[in-house]
Amino acid sequence: MNPGVSDSSDSFDALRVDLAAEVAALAAVVDPLGAAGLRTPTPAEGWDVADTLAHLAAFDDHGAQAMTDPDAFRAAVAPVLDGSLDPIAEATARGRSFGPEGCRDWWHRASAGLAAAAADLDRSVRLPWYGPDMGAMSFVTARLMETWAHGQDVRDGVGAPPEVSPRLRHVADIGVRARPYSFAVRGLELPAAPIRVELVAPDGAAWVWGPEGAADLVRGSALDFCLLVTQRRHRDDLALEVRGPVAHAWVPIAQAFAGGAGPGRAPAG
Repeated sequence: MNPGVSDSSDSFDALRVDLAAEVAALAAVVDPLGAAGLRTPTPAEGWDVADTLAHLAAFDDHGAQAMTDPDAFRAAVAPVLDGSLDPIAEATARGRSFGPEGCRDWWHRASAGLAAAAADLDRSVRLPWYGPDMGAMSFVTARLMETWAHGQDVRDGVGAPPEVSPRLRHVADIGVRARPYSFAVRGLELPAAPIRVELVAPDGAAWVWGPEGAADLVRGSALDFCLLVTQRRHRDDLALEVRGPVAHAWVPIAQAFAGGAGPGRAPAG
């Protein structure tokens, strides 16, 4: 359960509203773009804006299928798990076949389909994905995080400012909770010592995880922390205070997303 979020249907409704708002915020950036604008390169190597939307569209489609027909999703994901299919490359190729504006239309259809599937979702269910099954709230939170993170790539590409809102709480929370995975995916043992994470929210409030007085600490703005755990900025380009050996071991490898450890971003300049 997310810190500060009650275990109720109301909290799940609020999460679904936040997902819709994150999609709308990205739409406000990409909808005014013509075909040439949608072909603007992003910091994700080899991807332009339309490729980024194709990635989001494909995995929103996969997410909707996992919600509405989990058995069909498990069958579809089998060749991914055995290494015979690369869903990321497949999404990119499919998006390029549509053309840039057709790709944007696909993303709109897919995000709407995901929202419709989530509207009927029982928060108590567990859903299949590309790894362990996920609880419904974690699943929807992950789609919001992916939308924000890939949306940051789009914003970097077209020169738009980051999307800074209270919805960053969801991104930060999944980043904190994914700390064990950040170590496991690299074959590293998770240190036993706890870490305190103290973030300044967009409205100036304090968002806190971990025990007070912990020797290991990460402190800074919510935006900088979210850019860190989604690997949209290099650690050296963020104003985060990091204290203690366990925190220093985690920060360079932190990731809020499933899958293999990516190369991250190089320092600016």
